[in-house]
Amino acid sequence: MLVASAMFALMGSFVKMATEYGASLPQIVLFRGFPSVVVLLIWARAARQSIVPVSWKLHLWRNVAGISSMWLGFFAIAHLPLATATSLNYTAPLFIAAWMLGWGGAQRDPIRILAVALGFAGVIAILRPSINPDQWLAAALGLVAGAASAVAMLQIRQLGRVGEAEWRTVLFFSVGVCLSSAIGLALDGWGLDSWQGYAALVGIGLAGLLGQLTMTRAFGVGSALLTAALQYTTIIFAALLGMGLWGDQLDWLAWAGMGLIIAAGLLSVWRTMRLPAES
Repeated sequence: MLVASAMFALMGSFVKMATEYGASLPQIVLFRGFPSVVVLLIWARAARQSIVPVSWKLHLWRNVAGISSMWLGFFAIAHLPLATATSLNYTAPLFIAAWMLGWGGAQRDPIRILAVALGFAGVIAILRPSINPDQWLAAALGLVAGAASAVAMLQIRQLGRVGEAEWRTVLFFSVGVCLSSAIGLALDGWGLDSWQGYAALVGIGLAGLLGQLTMTRAFGVGSALLTAALQYTTIIFAALLGMGLWGDQLDWLAWAGMGLIIAAGLLSVWRTMRLPAES
């Protein structure tokens, strides 16, 4: 999971680089999804696995939420400091906890209430010192990306409960990502003509694929609680990459906000794992 977190932070860095070298958002989305489609189709063919899904409906809703989250999250990464955008994208467990408290039938226990309060206090702490007036739209969309990711996570849980294989979930999501990018490219055109931009796009695909594979492996064979907790190291890796590559300077309030989001996410994950019947 530590390798996966590092890969996802590196993928975010490549997204910023690709944008700086002129790549459009549809191109970035395409290169994020295409390698996964190729690898998984080759593997399914070699292993003689069926690609027919268990539930088209669940895949549809998972893709609508997940693809929306990806587009919005990449937009935020392109226009915000890397650590700030990554932190906003990782607010999904907080939205899940808030939904459980309000409409999910979960007990209104102090731990869940504390997790939600800490998490959104962290969001406020990050936004106040880190966001310039012209970055508020990107920040708002990054937060919406976190909410959409929460919806996607709930759909993934439902897919698991009906017996859908993880690799088919990833495959159909990646196919949906490619189709959405094709629509964007048809409207926006290709346009990119620099080798640096293409190198960054290849980096997005490779880092994203390695992150996806290692994360799936971690959740498959490791402790679910520890693995879910370690995914928050992506925020730390992103902060280090942002400082090293772009000279991002985060003051103590921004660091405190990141810490609050991580702490809130850990509390939310721990409570959900301890009370599986409610989740």
